[in-house]
Amino acid sequence: MTPALPASLLEPDVPGDEALPDYVREFERSTLYLPADQRARLRHAWAVGAAAHAGQTRKSGEPYITHPVAVAGVLAEQRVDVETLVAAILHDTIEDTPLTRDALAATFGEAVAELVEGVTKLDKLNFNSRQEADAESFRKMMLAMARDLRVILIKLADRLHNMRTLGAQPGPARERIARETLEVYAPIAQRLGMNKIKAELQDLGFHALHPIRHSVLEKRIGNQPLVRREALASIEAQLAQRLTSAGLQYRLVGRVKSPWSIYNKMQGEGKTFTQVMDVFGYRIIVATAADCYHALGIAHSVFKPLDGRFRDFIAIPKANGYQSLHTVLFGPYGAPIEVQIRTEEMDLIAERGIAAHWAYKHGGDGPNSAQSRAHSWIAGLLESQRATGSSLEFLENVKVDLFPDEVYLFTPKGDIMSLPRNSTALDFAYAVHTDVGNQAVAARVDGKLVPLRTVLASGQRVEIVTAKSSAPRPQWLEFVVTGKARTAIRAQLKHLQHEDAVQLGHRMLDRALELLGTSLDRLPQSRLDAYLAEARYPRLEALMADIALGNWMPAQVALALAPQEGAQPKDQAARPGETIRIRGDERGVITFANCCTPIPGDDIMGYHTTGRGIVVHRMDCPNVAEFRKSPERWVNIDWDRDVVGDYNVALRIEVENHPGVLAQVAAAIARAHSNIDGVDYLERDSTVAAIRFSIEVKGRKHLADVIRKTRRLPVVHGVQRM
Repeated sequence: MTPALPASLLEPDVPGDEALPDYVREFERSTLYLPADQRARLRHAWAVGAAAHAGQTRKSGEPYITHPVAVAGVLAEQRVDVETLVAAILHDTIEDTPLTRDALAATFGEAVAELVEGVTKLDKLNFNSRQEADAESFRKMMLAMARDLRVILIKLADRLHNMRTLGAQPGPARERIARETLEVYAPIAQRLGMNKIKAELQDLGFHALHPIRHSVLEKRIGNQPLVRREALASIEAQLAQRLTSAGLQYRLVGRVKSPWSIYNKMQGEGKTFTQVMDVFGYRIIVATAADCYHALGIAHSVFKPLDGRFRDFIAIPKANGYQSLHTVLFGPYGAPIEVQIRTEEMDLIAERGIAAHWAYKHGGDGPNSAQSRAHSWIAGLLESQRATGSSLEFLENVKVDLFPDEVYLFTPKGDIMSLPRNSTALDFAYAVHTDVGNQAVAARVDGKLVPLRTVLASGQRVEIVTAKSSAPRPQWLEFVVTGKARTAIRAQLKHLQHEDAVQLGHRMLDRALELLGTSLDRLPQSRLDAYLAEARYPRLEALMADIALGNWMPAQVALALAPQEGAQPKDQAARPGETIRIRGDERGVITFANCCTPIPGDDIMGYHTTGRGIVVHRMDCPNVAEFRKSPERWVNIDWDRDVVGDYNVALRIEVENHPGVLAQVAAAIARAHSNIDGVDYLERDSTVAAIRFSIEVKGRKHLADVIRKTRRLPVVHGVQRM
């Protein structure tokens, strides 16, 4: 039983107004939007937190309780509900103090206890690296977010206050925290539409990583020339005059660029400071969506719009629920003017994202709200993390999905889907559903049939063509962009490889048992169970897969399962009738040797290799003589009647050495319906060149056709298989 907590911890004396520390007074001033009874609950939470953290200090020397109160203060600026603020004040108590989850639930309610538990950092587990621990902590944070989005609000506020007080940390820790903030936490804030918090996280992270660059840029922004200030005033006056004449209720604010956004543009677009600063920015905030379009017309009548620079995020919101009209105007000084037009509600959601749900009565309604879009994003993350091999892989996948640039696509039913920039038709298929991705064969983009590797552009209508017999291929991993697609493909490939390994291992063990005059079906179940227990295999399938992968020799397993007096494993090579037939698509357990590149139709043998399964060689391969020294690893195999796939083979082609010859040979190979994987010059003089072509064929008949078509060329002197 858990020992009872002292009453002084859960029911401490709550001081009156005159005895409150300054940091609590400041926090309480930011919570005046809450009713009096809820503010009293917050003061009680502070008293409990202060008692629990008594004697603990931060690296700066301040009492530890000042940190959770400051985190709650950040959230109070977002006008969140009282439960979130109470949980923020108590967010470190479960981990760092005697307070338990049950005690919090009994005192402050189950919802607060769940939030605190969700935010609590990882227990001190034994990880291989700090990086792995951070990744696992991040994965747990995402799982907690799925239960209640307020967990991420507290986590982001916690990170923001840690960044504000980062100076107390030693150098290496400061750099690690700043980099993690820029790579993960700021993009998450952006993904959840919380632009205000995102901007401060980016600026503080930039300052911590590159203090000199930050200070130079900040100084140059502050010292804007008089000409620029006059230009800003002139543009603002012209816009205001026309908006007022049209009878619109509006707010017009100039947008100030942050050092981080300027630095990013200078780095990413190769621009100078002057080029970046020569862009004027304004935000026009009006009452209704209809007024947004009215204001757009007015702005375009004052200054001419730049062609192709208008974006309508009201009709097609961003993935995080952000809505606004964006246009770029040609200014009076030749410099572009960036204008954003939105309603008050859109502005609130743009600044606060999911936090606006609690601050604005309509903030969380509808499919386009930041709230509902955040939920759907996290649901997608959860689906991918179930199939992810490790926390590090999951973190990498999430980083990929935190791209700020997106493409907006339409399904055949007219629904809008957003994907990261450079996404392919296959990424779209997996975004629709994992099963659609796994069975995809092609796509129709705007009615035109295209391959799955086609990169998509905003506004396209995409339909996926599927076939039940289709399955993911390893090559897909080379061109997908989204973490969800990558995770699903890897998971399915592992599943298919395991199935193939089990089937092949079953056939190999059966062959070995046949040599001993028995079979798997005739073995007593008790003997099989005893062997599996001794070898520590949970299921027979796991043993079969290991046999196929070369980790166990089938003959040795057969002897253990069906012991016979004086029996020895027989030389498999001496029994040519005992063959295993392969189709060529046994993923992960059959590989084709590069030394002799066997293809269907060749006389072949298999060599059982630990961890790689069966490596297939041609019988005339120079290495076969060496393999005969290990007969227990020799596997008699042959091609199945139904062979699938393309196989690599190398040709040595001697040609006349003059311009254009290579193109003629490549065209002849293409006419024979073969792909060229690589071309290397082996020998070359003034008249003749010997070239190695690595090509793909379906079998010996196909190879013969390629050789025949190539030999017919007048420039070719000879062709031979290598």
